[in-house]
Amino acid sequence: MNTEDPRHANGPYNGNGYGGHDGFDGRGGHVGYVANGAYGTQTPAAPARGTAHRGAWIGAGATLVAAVIGVVGTYMVSSGNKGNANPAPPVAQAPATATTTPGEENQGGDQAPSDPSESPEAAGSPEATHSAEVSESAEAPAPTTPPGKPAGTVEWQGALAIKYADDKDLDSAPPMESEINEDNDFGVYPWGTTRMLQPANGVKALVWKDTAKAPTYEDCAGVVDTLGTSTELKMKTGLVVCASTNDGRLARLTVKETSGQASDTMGVFDVVVWSR
Repeated sequence: MNTEDPRHANGPYNGNGYGGHDGFDGRGGHVGYVANGAYGTQTPAAPARGTAHRGAWIGAGATLVAAVIGVVGTYMVSSGNKGNANPAPPVAQAPATATTTPGEENQGGDQAPSDPSESPEAAGSPEATHSAEVSESAEAPAPTTPPGKPAGTVEWQGALAIKYADDKDLDSAPPMESEINEDNDFGVYPWGTTRMLQPANGVKALVWKDTAKAPTYEDCAGVVDTLGTSTELKMKTGLVVCASTNDGRLARLTVKETSGQASDTMGVFDVVVWSR
């Protein structure tokens, strides 16, 4: 017998020349059979699959139970809301947070007003106050200048004393000596024993010769510009003079009294000054 035959290596002698009994090898082990009919090799056991399948079924069952519980809970909550006569008020949603661009800050968590003029700081700022004043002044109607007095209206009337070296400005009301000498209209001075009335600084004067009436504004206006001169006039009681002041006003002077000599020379007049 060929001892190199592999079948004999696993044969009844188990390679050691000693055989087993009743399917047991010489060391007490069970002798199995393999496909090639050799003896002594144990057939491997099939892998167990029952535990893996059981775990998969348990996971699927748990998922199904959770889904059923969720559906039932939703239905119960919905039914409870329908039966509640006073449902709880909806929860107010928080305002959306404004998106700020780089370089901007949203201080205090509040969104900055879109219009700077609406913010409390801008309302009380000097710039805002100035803008409000400009707006009010623009809307307010411009004050109207009262019209001047019509020409020929009496601006001043009364008694006036003119003394030597104390000239009078008839354009002021009442007439007085002006600090600006060029504004004075009339002065008096002595000439021997005669007292003279002097139209000053380009004033024109004319003696009114109609003793039956005192000249009116229209009477003086018709003759003073064409016949009046700046020549001195001898003062005497009752003399009436039409004059045009250096501001263009018409005036009437009536001599009521004369007195004094030299530096005490004086004349008292009844004066009417009309507006231009």
